[in-house]
Amino acid sequence: MTAYPLSAVVGQEALVEALLVNAVSPEVGGVLVRGERGTAKSTAVRGLAALLAAVDAARDGGFAFAPGERAPDGPVAADAPTAPRAAALVELPLGATLDRLVGALDLGRALAGERAFEPGLLARAHRGILYVDEVNLLADHLVDAVLDAAASGVARVEREAVSVEHDARFLLVGTMNPEEGELRPQLLDRFGLGVDVTTPTDPAQRAEIVRRRLAFEHDPAGFVARWAGAERELAVRIAAARERLTGVGLPERELARITGACAKLEVDGVRGDIVTARAARALAALEGATEVDAEHVRRAAALALAHRRRRDPLDDRRGDEGELERALEGEQGDGEPDPEPPSGGAGGNGGAPEPPSGGQGAGAGGAPGDGSATPVGEEREAPGGDDQRAAGERRDPPSAAHLPLRALTLAGAGQGPAGRRARSASPGAGSIDARPAVAAAGAIDDLAVVATLQARLAGDDTPREHVRAGRESALLCLVVDASGSMGARRRLARAKGALLEVLRDAYARRDRIAIVAFRDGDARTVAAPGAPVEQAAAAVRDLATGGRTPLAAGLAAAERIVRRETVRDPRRRSVAIVLTDGRVADAGGEVRAAAARLGRAASTVHVVDTEEGRVRLGLAADLATAAGAGLHALCPGPASRRAA
Repeated sequence: MTAYPLSAVVGQEALVEALLVNAVSPEVGGVLVRGERGTAKSTAVRGLAALLAAVDAARDGGFAFAPGERAPDGPVAADAPTAPRAAALVELPLGATLDRLVGALDLGRALAGERAFEPGLLARAHRGILYVDEVNLLADHLVDAVLDAAASGVARVEREAVSVEHDARFLLVGTMNPEEGELRPQLLDRFGLGVDVTTPTDPAQRAEIVRRRLAFEHDPAGFVARWAGAERELAVRIAAARERLTGVGLPERELARITGACAKLEVDGVRGDIVTARAARALAALEGATEVDAEHVRRAAALALAHRRRRDPLDDRRGDEGELERALEGEQGDGEPDPEPPSGGAGGNGGAPEPPSGGQGAGAGGAPGDGSATPVGEEREAPGGDDQRAAGERRDPPSAAHLPLRALTLAGAGQGPAGRRARSASPGAGSIDARPAVAAAGAIDDLAVVATLQARLAGDDTPREHVRAGRESALLCLVVDASGSMGARRRLARAKGALLEVLRDAYARRDRIAIVAFRDGDARTVAAPGAPVEQAAAAVRDLATGGRTPLAAGLAAAERIVRRETVRDPRRRSVAIVLTDGRVADAGGEVRAAAARLGRAASTVHVVDTEEGRVRLGLAADLATAAGAGLHALCPGPASRRAA
């Protein structure tokens, strides 16, 4: 397949520069490309492969291992004859197994009684490019294996009957769409550079992109020929920079600039410092310079630190360029106003003063208590203010609270996608042992091939099956009551704090999140399943109270989401968490019927009763009974870091 020329890519200068830096200095550690659909992520990566110079490799080897290097079948002889080999572009598909990635026992030779190693994709990518599209959807154990090899330059395989170590130096490129989920911070940090690509907004630039793409699709060979000169120049520039790299100096003043900026930006660890220094030297080499200057450091820091500066997964503010510039110039930023007061479940009430007695924290009409004198289901008046967007509507900042651990649990073992919410026994979970298989009608769903072969070599013909243990992710459908009664005693403020803690927990456990809010006669989905966690957090913070309590509508909306997601992925289990004070009349049983339907649709349901004070109606307990759910209360304060 003809690759689109990298030099013809329009409007993605930062992406192209990050790829060139890694092509010159693979030690930088690869690049993570984050962006929405249709922003030339894959196009640029495939275009880079055509620019890499051929490598001299052992002529008789199956891969690009040079004399003196450690190949999968042992060291390559120093005097082995060589031949040029094109740099490989190896793609790691989402459905790959660990055996396919790192290598495993060669089954064909094992059947003949010989133990031999079959190399994996890491060996094929040696001295080339390993491209992982949708890296955020790849199982964590595969991402860990790739990043370990990229960082060390060595692939180590300790599998059934196999113990192999071979060189694995490659240019790692991962692409992802943040709308489909994030990488864990630990994995983000392992990528050397990070680039956020966006769709160009200039109509003329967009027109040029379309013009070039149509021309390429109409006549790929002719289009490539027209750009052949620019491609040759770029290839020569990369090759020359690689030769020049070892002679590029990093002055002490620029090293101090790098480490000072990383310290001021509170970048965890020193990997960011090291990567910035390596990238700055590569940029200098690309420009033919013999020494790194301040401009090289500025551009390198923008690439190396962007994905390392967000400390809270719920914060969509990644820091502006001015912040980075001030850090690089050594400015402390004194006198700069705080962009906004802290907020979130772990941050109390976001710095807002507590309302005085008889104000927003009191019942209707300024009376003390929880407002129980207001008729059930009726709207509660709120005093005016800047945060009031409609009559009877109020917005309180989140207040520190969290759910008890048991309100986030799933019993038993499931078959869902990899994650950290609950136990899993799916075929995708890790194999920890093998046992004699017990199968009906001779069918074995999870045959342990290597263990079976080993048993047969020992004279036992009983087939073996895998014993698997792992963790799965889940769908968390959060249903929050935003009616007028939730404004009393800042109930929704505490519910917001608890929801933000749930979002942090779900981010770490790779859950899929949906949020439904109900108030004022209807329910709406404020965060659709799969929405980025920072968008879901923004929606939670913006929730307002007011109006009646359409609890049945909220439960019905949650049921629809759960059933739709079950059709989309039948393996993923779902947890519905309903936060409400239950203050709604249900003479006709509509709420109880909706709760029962949600209980049948979801794998498990938990009801969190937000009602408090001396006078309690206890209606949330009826809801929990109808749904077959557990009943819980909010816990004060931020959640401690707990493992399920």
